[in-house]
Amino acid sequence: MPAKNELEKFEFLRKLAMDLGALDAKIIPTNKIVVEDRVVLKCKVGCNNYGKTLACPPHVPTAEEFRKIVAEYRYAIFMKFNTQIEADAELKNYLSMTEAEVAAASKEMLPKWKKFWSEWNNHKKDLLTMTLKVEKEAMNNGYPLAFGMVSGMCHVCEECSGVKTGICIHPTLRRYSEEAVGVNVQATAKKTGLKLTYPWPKTPESFAMVLID
Repeated sequence: MPAKNELEKFEFLRKLAMDLGALDAKIIPTNKIVVEDRVVLKCKVGCNNYGKTLACPPHVPTAEEFRKIVAEYRYAIFMKFNTQIEADAELKNYLSMTEAEVAAASKEMLPKWKKFWSEWNNHKKDLLTMTLKVEKEAMNNGYPLAFGMVSGMCHVCEECSGVKTGICIHPTLRRYSEEAVGVNVQATAKKTGLKLTYPWPKTPESFAMVLID
């Protein structure tokens, strides 16, 4: 268990996260980060975006590799954000579908589906920007190997050309999805003391993390 003053030296990062709009943020030892192979399994069999970006599997470190990476860090800041994007009970039934599937099932629901995912895409871009600001602040204060991650797939580009070429055209912005490398966000939130409501009632929550060496 780290001494309290060890965690307090990162208070400047927690304050920055809150100033940027986080609902809550915690400085944690990295042994509280839960990494599981079964999380990546869900990516492979339950995600329409599997393999479509260089920030998702199979183009990222495996859960086994990431466990070793996490062990090289001592602390992390784990952050919770509210998306402010609403979805009623009816719309939730369609969110896991593709656009073609929604169109075939309910043309009336398609505009709502498109609006939700457009707003979600914008939120994820904002989330990445905020996470990178926390990462940069850590780097500028003596932690050069600080590394940020966000939940969900990469939203920097409309379509990832790097899947075909193997080269990301925005390497300074690309960060791995937490789930893509095996982070169980729900279990980590619980160990961290941040409440994660799932299934979410109306507005989904979003999480991000910065590893600090």
